[in-house]
Amino acid sequence: MGLGGATGAAILIAAQSGRALAAAARRAGYRPFVADLFGDDDTRALAAGYRRVPGRLGAGPGARGVEAALAALAAEAGRPVGLVLGSGFEGSPGLMRRLAERYPLLGASPDSVAALKDPESFAALCTRLAIPHPEIALAPVPDPGAWLAKRRGASGGGHIRAARAGRLAARTYLQRRVAGRPHALAALADGRGLAVLGATEQWTASGTDRPFRYAGAAGPVTLPDSVRAAAERALAGLVAATGLRGLGSADLLVDGAAWWLLEVNPRPGATLDLLDRGPVPLLAAHIAASRGRLPEALPIPAGAAAAEILYAEADIPAVPALDWPGWTMDRPAAGSRVAAGAPICTVMAEGADAAAARHALAVRSAALRARLEKRPADAALAFAGRGFMLGDTAQDPRSRTGEG
Repeated sequence: MGLGGATGAAILIAAQSGRALAAAARRAGYRPFVADLFGDDDTRALAAGYRRVPGRLGAGPGARGVEAALAALAAEAGRPVGLVLGSGFEGSPGLMRRLAERYPLLGASPDSVAALKDPESFAALCTRLAIPHPEIALAPVPDPGAWLAKRRGASGGGHIRAARAGRLAARTYLQRRVAGRPHALAALADGRGLAVLGATEQWTASGTDRPFRYAGAAGPVTLPDSVRAAAERALAGLVAATGLRGLGSADLLVDGAAWWLLEVNPRPGATLDLLDRGPVPLLAAHIAASRGRLPEALPIPAGAAAAEILYAEADIPAVPALDWPGWTMDRPAAGSRVAAGAPICTVMAEGADAAAARHALAVRSAALRARLEKRPADAALAFAGRGFMLGDTAQDPRSRTGEG
């Protein structure tokens, strides 16, 4: 099968939110059979088969639920070509291994994920390969103000807190705070080498109890030449050391000519919508790379785009029946309840460059929020404008790790 895509072959998808992967599968010519946490209207519309599974955003689908859902979907699909995993499995290598025994994994192997997502293993790899990486600690430290507390295997940034004195909670580790602006470098890997697709910038939608929650991304953006070259060498070294395959990304903090590698996301992530706009369907390239073949021509889109998650600022007792604009995704069903702080949907915009795309995104998000939360549109727009300016200039170094 070439990079042109499939001809209606069935493919299994499991993720916290499977809509972006389902859309990418359709673009690549596959029939997606999807298991995720949300069951959004557009996910169901894209899916040839669907099962909703229990779980918690940031922690991933529950093991029993996703195994049962995939078994049912596989039976319904007939002969699926394999399974693509999105976010939510980084902290469950045992579950990944069980799934790999039943379905061909189209992406990173469980061993690669375990090596890259275990904090100790990853820190040791970075030390061995001379990659700048923030110091980690597995026990209380005397100066907690200089550290962040993170949960192993979590995603989306909602799990990150300022460290506190005293014993660490279960599955928690500490990472030293470092300076920089959040970026990500996306690439395809074949287990030996890689092909870099481009860089994006990220920002947060901080809440009172989730100061580093992931909000959105825009790209492509330009990194300093020295940083880009060093980050590419670092990611290439990690691919060679871990055998990583498929589409993934490296989360960076960049401070002038200095930079830090926070983590590697060994899967299609939050920037999939931004990246899958080129002449070659990106999921086809992901599958080919997972089988050991990098594309001859990179699937890089023209122009820039930005996308962000719209979180509810207050409870929405029942989502109104809307004629959703084409630039919205992950659309909840009419009548759904959305709790304060939970994601409502995803909003996307394009532009001549990343800054223009972000500005268009802010306008769209404000208008949509006004309709959903029944706020005056001008007040919502003013709020979004302030948020855009803050996100564009803030120097908070911890604003993005995880979902990606």
